[in-house]
Amino acid sequence: MAEPRKKGMISHGIAAQNRKARFDYKILETIEAGLALVGPEVKSLRAGRAALTEAWAGERDGEMWLFNAHIPEWQAGSFVARFEPRRPRKLLLHSKQARELIGAIARDGATLVPLDIHFNERGRAKVLLGLAEGKKKHDKRAAVAARDWQRDKARLMRDKG
Repeated sequence: MAEPRKKGMISHGIAAQNRKARFDYKILETIEAGLALVGPEVKSLRAGRAALTEAWAGERDGEMWLFNAHIPEWQAGSFVARFEPRRPRKLLLHSKQARELIGAIARDGATLVPLDIHFNERGRAKVLLGLAEGKKKHDKRAAVAARDWQRDKARLMRDKG
C-alpha cells in the first residue's frame, strides 16, 4: 500500500506562478519545458515555496537556462545537498525547440519569461515559458482600466439583479 501524502505538499499542479508577467508582457506563444533540479529543490517546489518574479530564460553555450528563479533551500536537508537558491537551472527542450527559441530571441527581440512552474500528471517538474514582447506604459494603463471596468460592471449587475 502506498504511503499517505504529506500534508501541504503538491503532487501535481502549480508550484509557483509569475502573475506579473502577463501584466508586463504580451505573451505571443507558450512552451512547456522540463527543468533539471536536484532532490532538495524538488521538495522545496512541492512545498510551494518558489518565486518567479524576477526570473528569465536565455541561451548559454547553445542551451536554454532559467536564470534568477528563487527556489529556497530545503530546511530539513543535509549539509551535503545544499544548493544556491538563485542558481541557473538547465531547461530540458528538444534541440529544434531550443534553436527556434534562440532564433526568435535574436531575430525579433522577444523575451522568454517563465509563467509558472508546475508538476505534470507524472509528477515531473515543468516550467511554462512565454515568448513575450514588453508592453508600453499606455498598454498597461488600458489593461488596468479594463480590469477595473469589468469589476465595476460585475458589481453593478450583482446589485441590480
